[in-house]
Amino acid sequence: LVEILTRPKNALIKQYKKIFRFDGAELIFTEDALRAIARKALIRGTGARGLRSILEEIMLGAMYEIPSRSDVRKCVITKEIVENRLEPTLVTVTTSGSKAAGGAELSA
Repeated sequence: LVEILTRPKNALIKQYKKIFRFDGAELIFTEDALRAIARKALIRGTGARGLRSILEEIMLGAMYEIPSRSDVRKCVITKEIVENRLEPTLVTVTTSGSKAAGGAELSA
C-alpha cells in the first residue's frame, strides 16, 4: 500500500505535494507516516481504496489553513500525527528566522 501511495505517476502523495507547492509550501511525509497510513487502511479493511479518505482526514485542516498563510514553508506529517489524529506540523518562516508552528526555533 505504501507503494500505491508513492510510486504511480498519479500517486496520492504526489498529488498532495503538488497542491501544497501551488501554495508555496513543501509537504513532507516521513516513512513511518506512510506505513501508518497503510496500516490504517488495512485495519479498516478498505485497502487501497481507503487511502484517499485517510489522507483527506489527515490533511483537511492544513489544506484550508495554508492558502491563507504566507509564512508556512513546510507541512510535516509524522507517524504520531497519523496515529493520534493530530494536526500536521507547519514550519513557518518569520523575519527573524525559521520557527515551527509551536514557536520552537528551527536549526538548519
